[in-house]
Amino acid sequence: MSRSRKKTPIIGITTAETEKKNKLEANRRLRRLNRIKIDKGDYDLFQLREISNVWGFDKDGKRYLKEPERKDLMK
Repeated sequence: MSRSRKKTPIIGITTAETEKKNKLEANRRLRRLNRIKIDKGDYDLFQLREISNVWGFDKDGKRYLKEPERKDLMK
């Protein structure tokens, strides 16, 4: 695996490695609010984008590198 390289030079904008914690919290909030709505008899459920904003997550999006260095392409 020492020669393994990314094929597309796309990286996160900030130094955060992952958004896993943000995604877990957003999905838990979505399930909890939908569960409450179902208990009340309202079946018009929330969508994930109504509950959370992906631009508020740690990584804050991605960007394309035009001239990536060797270290940018390492997995």
